[in-house]
Amino acid sequence: QVQLVESGGGLVQPGGSLRLSCVASGFTFSTSWMYWVRQAPGKGLEWVSHINTRGGTYYADSVKGRFTISRDNAKDTLYLQMNSLKSDDTAVYYCAKGAAGGPRGQGTLVTVSS
Repeated sequence: QVQLVESGGGLVQPGGSLRLSCVASGFTFSTSWMYWVRQAPGKGLEWVSHINTRGGTYYADSVKGRFTISRDNAKDTLYLQMNSLKSDDTAVYYCAKGAAGGPRGQGTLVTVSS
């Protein structure tokens, strides 16, 4: 079955950086579009970014120029490099398979605060 395990979250000051990872198993990672979504406290799920099988990348306007999605098919791992973090980026971040609303992991909490 699909299993996705996110890691790399934590507490960071505004302007700081974090890199999230998502290790995938139970499906063919290299042929799957992969997504990052997030849920801020008290809010709904928000699409952040996705990457297609050819490495094409797409970003929400709110993170464009600050976040970079990438994948390592040899390691079945998805990444999200987050720079210039803002308090509005505070959320639980999930990776998802195939669609923003697709199967996702347990999430990793990112808190941006001074």
